[in-house]
Amino acid sequence: MVVFDTGATLAERFRSHFGGASHLYGHAVRGMADDWEAGGPVRDICRGWEDSPSGTVVQLRLLAGVFRIVLDGRAPELEPFYACLGGTAGPEGVWPVLREVLAEHVVELARGLELAPQTNEPGRSAALLVGIFEAVRQHGLRRVRLLEPGASGGLNLLVDRFRYAGVDWTWGPEDSPLLLDTKADRIAPQDFSVVDRVGCDVAPVAAHTPAGAAYLTSFVWPWQLHRHERLRAALEVVRQHPVTVEAAGAGEWLERRLADPVDDDVLTIVWQSITRMYWPPEETRRTEAAVAQARSRIPLAHVTMEHEPGDGPAADAALAVDGRILGLVHPHGIPLWI
Repeated sequence: MVVFDTGATLAERFRSHFGGASHLYGHAVRGMADDWEAGGPVRDICRGWEDSPSGTVVQLRLLAGVFRIVLDGRAPELEPFYACLGGTAGPEGVWPVLREVLAEHVVELARGLELAPQTNEPGRSAALLVGIFEAVRQHGLRRVRLLEPGASGGLNLLVDRFRYAGVDWTWGPEDSPLLLDTKADRIAPQDFSVVDRVGCDVAPVAAHTPAGAAYLTSFVWPWQLHRHERLRAALEVVRQHPVTVEAAGAGEWLERRLADPVDDDVLTIVWQSITRMYWPPEETRRTEAAVAQARSRIPLAHVTMEHEPGDGPAADAALAVDGRILGLVHPHGIPLWI
């Protein structure tokens, strides 16, 4: 998650993050800023973070910590403000209630600031699926080994467990808890089976566990109902079909995994989605070198969903197979414009 917040003090950063937004977190961060300046519980919670880099987005870490308390049922007075939990209260009244919750959980929320923001957008599986269709068509191989660096909780490794719909096509199990409406047309579905799937992340999330599910949920903004619906459905799938996400950096991991033996009729697909902006340049170079070296030994396709250099996090991403752009994709994966 890349956020461009500015300001010399935490209060200034809090206020600048959402500007004058009228949604729940807009009201919350303005109250948090005032409280930090007044020496209230926000000052106690954030002690030691005053000089942290702006990229640590302390405000999002704190709001996520509160969200986890709400999800755990320990702050029922806040639930009316969380639309994803069925709340309908106007956000303008949240601050007095939120301040009381902050004051009651200072120690826990201070510890929670150590948890960095992380999301796992299952909607990006729609882009992966279209990339797989193209790779399978090109190579003529229908048994797929899926490798995903930067996999977070690994939800997108379950691409074949979700249901998809477009303008004139459908694909995937009809009984899947998750239906992704891609809005895409001119898609030619291909039959394939995933024979192996594994991912890596520097901080993998055990999404099939209650703690992992709460962690991922807490960083999705409460009023974004479609994202919460997708995430809930994907978490149900991963509980039924847990996946392996190893703790490792992308380049080193791909070097090792791509050296594993694989049957001649298996197509290896390396898949990544909006990861380059978080990787240092040397990680990107090492990843690309590992992929290039493996091409000489095994059938391989590299499917990427990445922003173009210089684009901000809200810009559409380019979906590409082996560097050839197929179309544009919303940062959350759907809709697709192919």
